[in-house]
Amino acid sequence: QVQLVESGGGLVQPGGSLRLSCTASGNILTIATMGWYRQGPGKQRELVATITSGARLNYTDSVKGRFTISRDNAKNTVYLQMNALKPEDTAVYYCNADGIVIPTMPGIRFLEVWGQGTLVTVSS
Repeated sequence: QVQLVESGGGLVQPGGSLRLSCTASGNILTIATMGWYRQGPGKQRELVATITSGARLNYTDSVKGRFTISRDNAKNTVYLQMNALKPEDTAVYYCNADGIVIPTMPGIRFLEVWGQGTLVTVSS
């Protein structure tokens, strides 16, 4: 019913920049929180950044000052601008949308959906 489509991953040199995008499609009324998580080689999935519909932000400490999350509520799209990338940022980045409100008969339903992931490789 709801899908997340990510784009923007790739190979970048240390110190470079990338911008990830994620768009939610489907019969969506609103989305409470959108965000990005990542899973590096041999590591557990971790939160990178989240943003609520009211623009409340949350970042993991390791990306503060380098990454910026933003969203376009009208387009159900979230972005992650990544600057000053480091080799340790190498990971599969997953988009997440939580508190998705969809209409049902009768009433509404709440969903959480994950994207399929996009690979970011930081290497010289």
